[in-house]
Amino acid sequence: MTVELVRSSAHDSDVLFAARVSTLGEQTLEQSQLDGSASEVDEKRDRGLINYLMRDRHGSPFEHNSMTFYVRAPIFVFREFMRHRIASYNEESGRYRELGPVFYVPSAERNLVQVGKPGAYDFLPGSAEQTALVQQQTRAAAIHAYEAYQRMLEAGVAREVARIVLPLNIYSSMYVTLNARSLMNFLSLRTKREGSSFPSFPQREIEMCAEQMEAHFEQLMPLTHAAFNQNGRVSP
Repeated sequence: MTVELVRSSAHDSDVLFAARVSTLGEQTLEQSQLDGSASEVDEKRDRGLINYLMRDRHGSPFEHNSMTFYVRAPIFVFREFMRHRIASYNEESGRYRELGPVFYVPSAERNLVQVGKPGAYDFLPGSAEQTALVQQQTRAAAIHAYEAYQRMLEAGVAREVARIVLPLNIYSSMYVTLNARSLMNFLSLRTKREGSSFPSFPQREIEMCAEQMEAHFEQLMPLTHAAFNQNGRVSP
C-alpha cells in the first residue's frame, strides 16, 4: 500500500482562528495571517482550546483545512474507502486505460484465521501450510485472470468489458481529499488502537493505508492529532 500527501492546507492555526471567530469576529482575520510564531503562554492556550473543542465535540472548526492523498492499493481496499462518504475521490479508470499486472498477495505476516464472531473477533496467524495455500492460490488466480484479460484485449474487446474478469486484488490508484474532521472519523473506524472510546476492527489492508495517512496528519496538525488521541480517538 502506498500513501503520499500531494497537497495540503492544514494547520492547527486553521482550527484556532475558525473557533475564535465566535468571540472575536473580524479580529481573527489578523490572527489567521500571522507567521505561526507564538509564546509559550500562547501555545498552552492554543493547546487547551483545541483539546476543549475535541473533548466537547465542537466539530466545525476542524473542517477549515484540506489534505489530498495519492493512494495506491488493491481495489477491495478502495471499496472500503468509499464507504466513507466524507471525502472526494477520483480513481484510475479501467475503462479508459489498460490496467497493469500488479496484484496484492498477503505476506507471511498477514493474520489469516478469524476467531470470534462479527463485532467481537480477532485474527490470528495462520499455519505455514495456510500461508502457502493463500499465496499460491492468490497468485494462480491473478495470473489466470490477467491472461484472460489480455486475450480479450488482443481480440479487440473493449477495456470496459475485458476488465470484468479481473479480481479485486489488482492494484488501482486514486486521489482522496478530505478535511481533518473527516480524516479523524476515518481513522477512528479504520485503525485499531488501545484507548479508543469505541474499539474498531478494521481489515488490515485498509488499516495500513490509514496508518500512513495518520502519520501525515500528525506532522501537519500535531496539536489536533494529540487532542484526538487524548479524547478517545473520537471525531468531534
